[in-house]
Amino acid sequence: MNREEALQIFSQSEEIVSAADVDASIARMAGAIRAEMSDVFPLVLSVMGGAAVFTGMLLPHLDFPLEFDYIHLTRYRNTTQGSHDMQWRVAPAESVKDRVVLVLDDILDEGETMAAIRDRILAMGAKRFMSAVLCEKIIAKSKPLRPDFCGFEVPDRYVFGCGMDAKGYWRNLPTIRALTANA
Repeated sequence: MNREEALQIFSQSEEIVSAADVDASIARMAGAIRAEMSDVFPLVLSVMGGAAVFTGMLLPHLDFPLEFDYIHLTRYRNTTQGSHDMQWRVAPAESVKDRVVLVLDDILDEGETMAAIRDRILAMGAKRFMSAVLCEKIIAKSKPLRPDFCGFEVPDRYVFGCGMDAKGYWRNLPTIRALTANA
């Protein structure tokens, strides 16, 4: 990993969602979450590390009592190709029992990671599982679940920014970019 590689990745991408559109979608999503969850004192879990930026942008808009924690289940290991091998780095705490749990993640691709999180949280006794993602990738394959709250849809391309990375780079961008065909 080096600066030149990061700059090359950036040069082989294009912006598909502006920072203003990201901010507007987070505000809209926060309103929908408030309407659905403001009376239930939810446990909000952020999926590290991709959801860190999204979580930091969303939480200040959720102006109601909630409990916050994080989990870490990974498939990608700094590559652009997913792996079906999932690794729990930080599993959900026992505090999910009898709670309404809202899981925040950066993107819902095929849905396998979020489905594994859902299954684990429900098996641990959560009263209800809900999910919020910054974006959902539109793919032809059916998914094991749909997010309850979604900022926006993105095409079936490799996207990064706002917490999502390209080979470990560019999580810090305020925009969403997609690799171009020649990348």
